Parts: sequence; structure tokens; C-alpha cells
Amino acid sequence: MTHRFSRRIEHVPPSFLREVFNLLDDPNLISFAAGLPNPNLFPTDAFAQAAADTLKESAGTALQYGATEGLRELREIVAQSYKVKDNIDIDPSQVLVTNGSQQGLDLLGKVLINDGDVVATENPTYLAAIQAFSLFQPRFVGVHLAEDGLDSSALAQVVAEEAPTLLYTIPNFQNPTGITYSNEARRRVVEVLHDTETMLVEDDPYGEIRFEGTRQTPFAKYTDRAVLLGSFSKIVAPGLRLGWIIARDTSLYERLKVAKQATDLHTSTFSQHVMYRYYRDNDTQAHVETIALHYKQQKDAMIASLTEHLPEAKYTNPEGGMFLWVTLPETIDTGKLFPEAVKEGVAFVPGESFFSGEKKKNTMRLNFTNATPEQIQEGVQRLARAVARYEQ
Repeated sequence: MTHRFSRRIEHVPPSFLREVFNLLDDPNLISFAAGLPNPNLFPTDAFAQAAADTLKESAGTALQYGATEGLRELREIVAQSYKVKDNIDIDPSQVLVTNGSQQGLDLLGKVLINDGDVVATENPTYLAAIQAFSLFQPRFVGVHLAEDGLDSSALAQVVAEEAPTLLYTIPNFQNPTGITYSNEARRRVVEVLHDTETMLVEDDPYGEIRFEGTRQTPFAKYTDRAVLLGSFSKIVAPGLRLGWIIARDTSLYERLKVAKQATDLHTSTFSQHVMYRYYRDNDTQAHVETIALHYKQQKDAMIASLTEHLPEAKYTNPEGGMFLWVTLPETIDTGKLFPEAVKEGVAFVPGESFFSGEKKKNTMRLNFTNATPEQIQEGVQRLARAVARYEQ
């Protein structure tokens, strides 16, 4: 049987991780590939209590249809967090609860991107953002990512020549590189976009997981033309699929709400009620600090292992988040290295998956949060053996 598919789906690249997910389920494989939080740190007892209390005290509303924009009490928690941590005034009416921040990307694409529009991204960038935006058939333009953030000169050239509809950024512990923009780099980005029609999108799923250094300032502190995406996936649990969009422009917010109405009516009311009770009844900041403490130990273990077993590699040393970025000698194509690594019993994501512009094939992303220090040590040794075999 033949089918006629939409042109838009034919332009969407498959996700590397989703294509190899069955492979990553092998219990003998040490995976640095998927961006998985450490399941041992999920607050299961606190959530069990929150779920029980929700069903006992408010099942009628928690199991009913809800407002498209989300549970008011949960939106208040999100808004207040920006006030406390960054002194940014966010009204709960500017918060839209989503099915993870990934849905936020989809909604922004539906509302902002027309066929052929230019979308500017960091180069490299989050591969699932490329996938989400590809549905709307834009033309991607990558902007060089320096050690402290986007190259403002390169960005200025792209803005002048391409007039992008939006600029997609991950300024905290960037996926895939792990770098964090300095405040000065953030101000330069805002200056470049001043008096343009380019929408600045700040995706920040990792920002709370800081284990070194000083918290940096969201773009929204410097401009009202910044959309903020956030997520409970990394600071609580990803299976709940709860995130948010903050849009202070009323017309944009209303269109995002309409797009969400057409997509799924609303995010799970039960999940939102349980999350609200979890935040109301627990020391959630202490839990985030516990996550950060464990992730620092895992990151340090990976840095030490790379130093010992892959001395020819260069790598980032993130101050938080879940990933670091490895650059191998230019003679190595990590896409071709991948099957050799799997034979050794270790997996990673080849770097070329993350580029919307010029690709660097001698790069890879490593996740350190879903493996013990002992597994990290063994996994890096396996990776070193794969590299040695590749170079023979």
C-alpha cells in the first residue's frame, strides 16, 4: 500500500537517539548517549505522598479537564522562582504549562515559523530542537559557539544578512557542549537583536543543576523580547512531562495558547496537581542541591577518566548540567567510530548530529549523569579501546 505523506514530515530528520534506543537498552552496554537524569535521585517517596494526597483531597479537579494555560498554583510557583533567583518580574498569566519544554519548541514553531523562514541556532545545538523546528520547513543557519557564548560578530552578520525569525539558544550548560554564556555574552546577544524582529528563545532545562561557579542572568532580564522555556524534567523527573513557556508579549502568549488548545487541550491536570503539592510540601531546593552534588561527582569522574585514558582528546568542563563535549583528532569520524565503540560495549552521540551549519565530525557528546563513577571509568576505557582500534 502506498501513502501520500505531507511534505513537512519528509523534511524532518530522525532522532539519532530514538533510532538506536533499543541498542541502548542492552544491560551490558555502558551508555553515555541518552540525556537521562539519574533515576536514583527521583523523589519517589515525596511524589507518592503528593499523589496520594491529591487523590484523597482533590481528585474531582485533578482528574478533570483543566485550563489550557495550566494550573494557576503551579504557574505561580514558576513565576515566583524567577523573582527569587533572578529578580525578574514574571506574572503567572505569562506562564503556559507544557508537556515538557520539548512541546514548547513545537508550539513556538507553529506560531512563529513559516516555510522558508530562517531559524538561527548555536552551532552545535540541541538535536531535538532541529527536529522540532524542521516540521515547519525553515532554513537553518548555524552561528559559531565560542567558549563563553555565541560569537556576537558572527551573529550580527547572520542577523544582517538573513533576518532570522528566531534565534534558538541554550545559554546554561548548553546541550551538547556543556558551556555557559557569560553575562557579558548574553548582553552582546541582546544588543545584536535590538531593533530587529528576531525572537530570542532561551531554552533552559538544565539551569538549576549548577554545581560550580556563579548563576548567570536569563536573557529576560535584559529584554522583553525573550521567550523562556523551562522544565521539571531535570530537577524532579522527566516521565511527568511537565515544562513551561514564559512569554511576556501578550499577543505571542495568546497565540501560543491557541496552538496548545489545538494540540492537546491542556497538559495533564493530575501531573500538575501532584507537582504543585510536591513543591508545596517539600524542600525542593535541597533536593536540587542533592542532584547537583551527585552530578558534580559524576562529571569529575568523567573528566579524570578522559584525562587518563584519552589524553589526545579535548573536552569541555561544564559547571553544571548533564553533558560534556569531546573533540578528537581530525582524523577520527565519530559517526564511523560509533559502531566500534558499541562493539566495545560503550555508546555516545556522534557530534555531527548536533550541527545545523558546518559539521565537525571529530566530536561527540557524553552524558555523565546516568552512570556511576565506576561505570564511567570502565566506559571511558572501552571508548579508548575503540579509538585505538579505529586508528589502526
